[in-house]
Amino acid sequence: MMDCTDRHERFFLRLLSKNVMLYTEMVATKSAIHGNRDKILGFREIEKPLALQVGGSDKKELSEVCKIAEDMGYDEVNINLGCPSKKVQKNKFGACLIKEPDLVAECINEMVNSCKIPVTAKTRIGFDETEEFDYLNSFTKKISDAGCKTIILHARRAILKGLTPKENLRIPKLNYPMVYEIKKANQDLEIIINGGITSCSDIKNHLKKCDGVMIGRSIYQNPYFLAEIENEIFNNKHVPSRSDITEKLIEYVKDEVKKGTRVNQIMRHTVGLYHGQTGASKWKRYLSDNMMARDSDFQKVNHIMTIAQNNEKANQVN
Repeated sequence: MMDCTDRHERFFLRLLSKNVMLYTEMVATKSAIHGNRDKILGFREIEKPLALQVGGSDKKELSEVCKIAEDMGYDEVNINLGCPSKKVQKNKFGACLIKEPDLVAECINEMVNSCKIPVTAKTRIGFDETEEFDYLNSFTKKISDAGCKTIILHARRAILKGLTPKENLRIPKLNYPMVYEIKKANQDLEIIINGGITSCSDIKNHLKKCDGVMIGRSIYQNPYFLAEIENEIFNNKHVPSRSDITEKLIEYVKDEVKKGTRVNQIMRHTVGLYHGQTGASKWKRYLSDNMMARDSDFQKVNHIMTIAQNNEKANQVN
C-alpha cells in the first residue's frame, strides 16, 4: 500500500503476526536501482517473510531489481499490475499493463530467469469496460506460462480514466465469483484473492475456493485484525495484547529517534490500534494532539503506555 507499508508499519504489523507475508510499498524500478538503496529497500530481519513489490515495464530494469531483492534477502518479488493512478499509468506500470499481456509476460520471464526467489503478480480482474472471464483467464495463463505461479487478484476491475485511486477501491463492484472461476480453471496455480475482506469469517469462506487472501486497507484501519487472524487462521493462541504491542512500540520509537527518525513517521501507523474498543477516541486524540506533527516531542511517547493500560482495563470490564 502506497504511503502505508513502510518499514515502520511493517515492524508494527510483525508485532501482531508472526506468520503473514508482508509486502513493501510499490517501488518503481528506477528508484530501486538508482535511489538510496538502504532508505528505499532496507528492512529489519524481524519483518520477514517479506516481499518487495515493484512497479515497472522495462524487463531489464525489472530483472535487475529482482537480483537486488534476492541479494538483500527478500523472500519474494511481486510485480504490481493493479494500481490505477494516473501517475503510475504515465510511467507505464500498474493496472494499465493488464491491456498488454505480451509485454507483461516478457517482463515476468526476464524476472523469473534472473533470480531464485518467487516472482508473483498482483493485478485486477479487468479494466475499464472489460471484465470478462476469457480475457482474465488468457492473461492468467500467459503470465503463468512465463513463470509466475502465484497471482493475487483484486476482485474489482480498474477504471483507468475518470476515477481516483481511492474511488477505484470502492466504486467498481466486487466480483469474487470471477476469482473463484479463475482458480477452478487453473488448479496448478496459487490464486490469492484481495479486495473488501474485513473479517476472519470472510477469510475462511474465501479459503474454501482460493489458496490465500491478501488484505490491505482493513488491516491499516484496524491493525489488531491481524492479531485476530493470527489467532483464528494460524491457530496461534499466544497473540500479544494491545498494551504488549504498545510497550514494544515505545522501545522501537526510542531506538529509531536516536537514528534521526521522527516520532510521527512511526506513530501515524498506530492510530487504529484500538479500533472498535473502549478508549479508541482517547487513543486517537492523544496521538493526533501529540504524535502527528513533524516536531512531536519524543518524551510524550511514554504517556501512551498509560493510555494503553487504562484501555486494556476498561475493555476487560466491558
